[in-house]
Amino acid sequence: MAQQRVNPTRMELLRLKKRTRLAQKGHKLLKEKRDGLMQEFLKIIRRAQELRREVDAELSSTLQHFVFAQATMTPQAVRMVTRVRPQEAEVSVTEKNVMGVKIPQFEVQLTERGEHYGVWETSAELDAVMEAFAITLPKLLELAAIEKSAQLLAAEIETTRRRVNALEHVLIPQLQTTTRYIRMKLGERERQAIITTMAIKKEVV
Repeated sequence: MAQQRVNPTRMELLRLKKRTRLAQKGHKLLKEKRDGLMQEFLKIIRRAQELRREVDAELSSTLQHFVFAQATMTPQAVRMVTRVRPQEAEVSVTEKNVMGVKIPQFEVQLTERGEHYGVWETSAELDAVMEAFAITLPKLLELAAIEKSAQLLAAEIETTRRRVNALEHVLIPQLQTTTRYIRMKLGERERQAIITTMAIKKEVV
């Protein structure tokens, strides 16, 4: 490991020791952060997979009801239904802080708008479709938030992993190598000073 270009003095040795301790502490904290993020990421991924299966199953069932509803309704009734908005969705977005990563959380509120389609022109299957969508919509938003959270956590995990590797494999070894170099140089100077002192005493005697 290449050493840093430094002046081999005791002051520099003390400075390097301090930097090494800080780097080692930072390395430990970053490893703990990486491990914590990984645990949260895996938990989110499991929830996303579970929710994805639920949403896919519900949407498939809802689509079947919609196809049946279309088959039993006149084209005019279908066009009329597409223009009616019986409910309005209001979505609020909040953020949750997970180890420095802000992940989104969506909440949907459905309110009646007072618009209704005629029961005589429509099929009972259409009522099942509307009820199913009202149940599935919040889950769709939750799934979107979870998948976005997983994306943000994955990016933060990669950034943290690179920092851990940089400290572990580059900076800390470099500091340790430089520290050994300074100690070696200081040892050489001390030995040279002892030899010089002994030589002077010998000449004086």
